[in-house]
Amino acid sequence: MRRKGLATMAVQSAEADASTTNSLPVDLGPATALSCRECGERFELGPIFACSSCFGPLEVAYELPLGDAERLRKQIEAGPDNIWRYAPLLPVPADVASKPSLNPGFTKLVKADNLARELGVTGALYVKDDSGNPTHSFKDRVVAIAVEAARAFGFTTLSCSSTGNLAGAVGAAAARAGFRSCVFIPHDLEQGKVVMASVYGGDLVGIEGNYDDVNRFCSELIGDPLGEGWGFVNVNLRPYYGEGSKTLAYEICEQLGWRIPDQLVIPIASGSQLTKIDKGLKELIALGLVEDKPYKIFGAQAEGCSPVSAAFKAGHDVVRPQKPNTIAKSLAIGNPADGPYVLDIARRTGGAVEDVDDEQVVASIKLLAETEGIFAETAGGVTVGVTKKLIEAGLLDPSLTTVVLNTGDGLKTLEAVAPTTGQSAVIRPNLDSFREAGLA
Repeated sequence: MRRKGLATMAVQSAEADASTTNSLPVDLGPATALSCRECGERFELGPIFACSSCFGPLEVAYELPLGDAERLRKQIEAGPDNIWRYAPLLPVPADVASKPSLNPGFTKLVKADNLARELGVTGALYVKDDSGNPTHSFKDRVVAIAVEAARAFGFTTLSCSSTGNLAGAVGAAAARAGFRSCVFIPHDLEQGKVVMASVYGGDLVGIEGNYDDVNRFCSELIGDPLGEGWGFVNVNLRPYYGEGSKTLAYEICEQLGWRIPDQLVIPIASGSQLTKIDKGLKELIALGLVEDKPYKIFGAQAEGCSPVSAAFKAGHDVVRPQKPNTIAKSLAIGNPADGPYVLDIARRTGGAVEDVDDEQVVASIKLLAETEGIFAETAGGVTVGVTKKLIEAGLLDPSLTTVVLNTGDGLKTLEAVAPTTGQSAVIRPNLDSFREAGLA
């Protein structure tokens, strides 16, 4: 039992949300129940996120289409070029593709040969570039799934606690799907993320404090009459929301010709993305869509907020919270909910969890941009920087097929690289001035 602190919030959430759910049967496709990750107890599908017996986190259990892998593969490949091609494997109704949605997913898997040469990688190196999503981060995936759960449970307002990207994704998805939105962020986020989160017309509320303070406030609001009818995508809808990250695993394997990569480097904020990618890979194996083979998962954090990395290096099973102090604000969660499970996965697969400092983050953003033309936000700088560090330490095998995740667009975090970039020269509008500048 790892999440005792969720006990009160879980009970409050169940009581507060019971009156908001539909009396009609819930249609979430192949999803059949919620299952406790710790004790295995099952619950009916609903807006709850913690086990009432042991207070462990809940996740979606399925009746998956086992038995005819080739038929399922063809069905997926004939589907739309977004995450709804995987609807048979997600907690969504079968007609989900016909509903108003931002339709995220099926982003580019870039073969990064130039970056590979710089890092000394002799095998195939890929960047899964999720900056191509509608609001330019992977959060569009998880929110799209949460919206379907919110519809099923009769919520009228979408909300979240966010370090920035999720706030924008919720605002955009709510506008498209016809929900009201009210999202909560730390008051000192990057300006680009503030603008993007507020432009969709919902309410954007800054909280004095860091992300963990914001998250605690949202948990209190769920248990209050003020929060009646609210679906918090990463709290009371968290089991469904998290399933959106599985689509990264599905896409990567499909784009590799239905093969699992040997190694993946994944950024850690709450840790949910990493754990759900691992879940997605295991599901693909169970369905017979990919060959069952070993793979290693590596977690990446910024040094200024690296509680999971610190626990991994110390050999601990418990993640000790930290107060964030890093430019990688999208990863600045000092008390990551899925931290212990990240440790389990890294150790089970033979991977590791590593961190890099802010200077390395900036250098890695620029390296990825200069080699592959991909302008990543700070989280992408973290994964590239950690990949470099893992190779140098001999922990990541440069001869194997490796996928590095970039989860957001660098235009959201211009402040990180602005001091080290700019005009090469300012010249007069004539050739002599150009020659004098030494640029000819």
